[in-house]
Amino acid sequence: MKEELRVIISGGGTGGHIFPAVSIANAIRELRPDAKILFVGAEGRMEMQRVPQAGYDIKGLPIRGFFRPLWKPANIGVAIDYLKSKRMAKKILREFRPQVAVGVGGYASSAALGAANSLGIPTLIQEQNSYAGLANKNLAKQASKICVAYEGMERFFPKEKIMMTGNPVRQTLLQSKVTRDEALASFGLSPDRKTVLLVGGSLGARTINESVMQHLEEIERSGLQFIWQTGKYYSEQIAADLKQKGQPKNLVVCDFIADMAAAYRAADLVISRAGASSISEFCLIGKPVILVPSPNVAEDHQTKNAMALVNRNAALYVKDAEAKEQLIPLAIKTVGDDAKLKSLSENVLAMGLPDSARIIAEEVLKLAKV
Repeated sequence: MKEELRVIISGGGTGGHIFPAVSIANAIRELRPDAKILFVGAEGRMEMQRVPQAGYDIKGLPIRGFFRPLWKPANIGVAIDYLKSKRMAKKILREFRPQVAVGVGGYASSAALGAANSLGIPTLIQEQNSYAGLANKNLAKQASKICVAYEGMERFFPKEKIMMTGNPVRQTLLQSKVTRDEALASFGLSPDRKTVLLVGGSLGARTINESVMQHLEEIERSGLQFIWQTGKYYSEQIAADLKQKGQPKNLVVCDFIADMAAAYRAADLVISRAGASSISEFCLIGKPVILVPSPNVAEDHQTKNAMALVNRNAALYVKDAEAKEQLIPLAIKTVGDDAKLKSLSENVLAMGLPDSARIIAEEVLKLAKV
């Protein structure tokens, strides 16, 4: 009889960290249905809701990010919370007794995997971006394995530990059997018109939202259909603005789209931020995309993510500062160019790395040695 497998998975803060983490957990369960999996997240962050919704237990730590510049007095409290979080993480690990700990980036993973390293528990890091995050860079020296999605990551991590796996994506996107007509019908849209999907990530994107509001007349005259996920943070203000300005009949507005498989299937073209998880999804489903990298991320890593595709003619790119003027006109022009859509789709599909979650799960089992 096999020894019981026990795995800690830590990280979060945004959907870009949470979706890969849940996908890895699901893949571990497929290989070992008996596996006991416990998540460790940051209190008050998105993972504390999304992980239980996915069917997994999670413990929260009071950890948070440092303020810039680092000499701000408020960072004294942040440092105290970090030390407290590391003590709490050690207690969680001693009680749960995992054979391996997995970190996907984010505040919580620095405390949880740091504690795992100090207790001699093997650790695996999964880095989603083309520019490594601070937590993963700090944890890399003691990690047993580092799974990455982009070439050239040896500039951040020890080369001998790196494994090219790609980023795990939401399994529901790949497993969905919904047809284009069914997907469009679910949004109340016509199968006879081209459709543009605008998503700003799990938290929304101010620039993409402002781009839409600035071009409502062009959207109405375009002869296209638009699905617009505003993000819950912006939804109330946008609803008020649309009531005042008038909402085009060919514009479907959602604060959050639960069924992204249907949204992607309905779309002929996607407008998106350049988060690593989103890019991995476009690569696997072969969806033409215009990327608008967020400027509000560490080391401008979303621009680096985007350029990895743009340099292979696998995506279009608009700078955040230029999006309000250029984004919607470019989308309207692009979605009407079937040859361009076909080229973008073929090139982005060629960059996909399938079975990432399963490959990472197999590495987790190797490290656990059970």
